[in-house]
Amino acid sequence: MVWWRIPEAAFLLSVCACVTLAYEDDIEIQYSDYYNEISDGATPAPTPSSTPCNSPDLTKWDKIFSMMENSQMRENMLLQYVDDIVKVEMGTLRGDLQRFIAEYERSCGAAVETAGRRMVLQLESHLRETLELLKLSDLTPTAGNFNHLEAQIQQLLSAEHTQTSRLAKLESSCLSSRSAGAGKNGLHLQEVTPEEVALDEVLAAMQEVKAELDEELKSRQRRLPAGCEMALLFPMRSRRIYTAIIPDVPLALSAFTVCMWVKPTSVFNKTVLFSYGHRRNPSEIQLLLAQTSAVFTVGEEASQVEARSVVSPGQWIHLCGAWSSEQGLATLWVGGKKMASKPGMAKGHNLPEGGSLQLGQERNGCCPLSPTSGSGVAGFEGSFDPKLAFAGKMTGVNMWDTVLSEQEISQLAAQRGQGCQYRGSVVAWGVTEMVPHGGAQFIY
Repeated sequence: MVWWRIPEAAFLLSVCACVTLAYEDDIEIQYSDYYNEISDGATPAPTPSSTPCNSPDLTKWDKIFSMMENSQMRENMLLQYVDDIVKVEMGTLRGDLQRFIAEYERSCGAAVETAGRRMVLQLESHLRETLELLKLSDLTPTAGNFNHLEAQIQQLLSAEHTQTSRLAKLESSCLSSRSAGAGKNGLHLQEVTPEEVALDEVLAAMQEVKAELDEELKSRQRRLPAGCEMALLFPMRSRRIYTAIIPDVPLALSAFTVCMWVKPTSVFNKTVLFSYGHRRNPSEIQLLLAQTSAVFTVGEEASQVEARSVVSPGQWIHLCGAWSSEQGLATLWVGGKKMASKPGMAKGHNLPEGGSLQLGQERNGCCPLSPTSGSGVAGFEGSFDPKLAFAGKMTGVNMWDTVLSEQEISQLAAQRGQGCQYRGSVVAWGVTEMVPHGGAQFIY
């Protein structure tokens, strides 16, 4: 039996060897035919085999893995190609931009920037000069100052137009050269640059400043000092133009301070601002102007305090006169500064009550009206002298029954302060009744 099975086993081994060789040849042929691709059609039936080693699933998976490897390789190649193209194109564009900047940056860009800086410096210089004039000048300038400010503004506007024209020419030449260079290099540029934006901002700022200056010049004639909202206008020198003050308390005083803002149109040898008197003595209190001097008297006209060279027609000026009966000390303040003082003036004297208080005139009984003159109009006074009349504006008229301190007077004299809000105890501006006569009137 054993010897019989030996030939049978040898036969089976030879048959398996032959089948295996045939299967390997069939696999190679299938790979060469399909070339690692799967057909859309039906998959051909596998070659029948009697041995279990011939599996069709192994051949299908091998094809799928091979196709995926080929797809990944193609994707990597495509990405590498795109990356190379982007790098090359970006490098070329960067080189073109660098050449363009090197060619035009130091010509047009630097020229526009330099011209813009020069224009800004010049305009700032003109603006500083104009603002300094506005700060140093009074709130209502004279005709000379007004004309000077007009000339400054015209010069400022002329400089603005000149610089704008020069920058426009420079920009047009730069843009034309840029367009020519862009045509040669094949580059298309837009005209928006930081220099143009800066110039537009400067022009807008200059227009705003011009509007503010115009408004300032238009309103200067209407402005009043120390925050005052109204003033008394005395249009001309006349015996009929004055303002009567009716205080709420009698003027039986042993000390007082009287302050006011005045802007005289013209000043002569004697121009009365503030006057209190009665029938026996029409010059109990007087605050007056004499040419360029300010004069303060108490008790009698011979006793006076004078501050010289302090008055200019057409200019607002703040005056204060203070007096104390105990020491007989009279002090005259101009613009918040003590300019003159005199001791022993009307020492021990008390102001009598029952007198009349007026602005812009003095009741002296010099010139009574003739019954036949035809000038006796109700409400007008015939005992006023036209040579003493005040012409101009007056505001902030106040009177206290004490002597104010130096600090208080300085606050009242601040042009840009709020001195008009500080009212007197005897005469209070805007509170005490004041009756204009003739052509005198309140203005706002």
